[in-house]
Amino acid sequence: MKIKLIMKLIKFEHTIFALPFAYMGAILAAEGIPSWSKVLWITLAMVGARSAAMAWNRLLDWKVDAANPRTESRVLPQNLLSKIEVILFIVFSLALLLVAAWQLNPLAFKLSPLAVFLLIFYSYTKRFTWLCHLVLGFTLGMAPVGSWVGVTGEISLAPILVGIAVMFWVAGFDIIYAIQDLEFDREHGLYSIPVKFGLERSLRITVAFHTITFLLFAFIGKYLTLGWLYAIGIAIVGLLLYKENTLVKSDFDKVKFAFFNINSIVSITIFIFTLADYLFK
Repeated sequence: MKIKLIMKLIKFEHTIFALPFAYMGAILAAEGIPSWSKVLWITLAMVGARSAAMAWNRLLDWKVDAANPRTESRVLPQNLLSKIEVILFIVFSLALLLVAAWQLNPLAFKLSPLAVFLLIFYSYTKRFTWLCHLVLGFTLGMAPVGSWVGVTGEISLAPILVGIAVMFWVAGFDIIYAIQDLEFDREHGLYSIPVKFGLERSLRITVAFHTITFLLFAFIGKYLTLGWLYAIGIAIVGLLLYKENTLVKSDFDKVKFAFFNINSIVSITIFIFTLADYLFK
């Protein structure tokens, strides 16, 4: 029962947003499928990182969530888990991240404190800057960089480009998600791009961010001389991003569908077609 509540607390199913990009970084680094031990430790590092970040975010924001009609039924506002239980889970998740980084290679372990800082720091940003969406995007954008480091033991331009593309993708859909709380955030002094720029301009910013994402992924294919299967995958991603933005603009009730369903397909699509490009070259 407690495990089910923890999974609900951290929305474990949303791991699907970042994990495929971590695998993409590993595939690009190995120019194919990396060793299964690398895949295992990268997976555990990602699960630990995201679980800790999400649990900390819920713990820090439980009073805000309790005051928001959209989020008042979440686990902590309903007192379904104690604060001590959540803190212990965060400690366990961070320990999992550090152990996995240690198992990958020395550079991965040395960089892990930076990852921990960003995972914790993001939750504070909506209290003082409307750039919080980009901070979240940057944090998730570490996934392909971290997995590249985990495979190669070094940092290169390619995973940084993938990380930037992921950053703008995440920031874009996080803006869409934040529009749901526009009035609540204004009333409670919280920061976001919708609060700063309003609904219409925020949707235009999202389009700009997702256009950058598409162009960067296209450039990455050229930069790494990837083939036609990768190109097909990027074309599908472009159509999905177009669908996401037009869907929300025409029917705002579709935010949740666009947020989870379309974005999960985006991440899985680019991972599958990147893998296929190497397997069938």
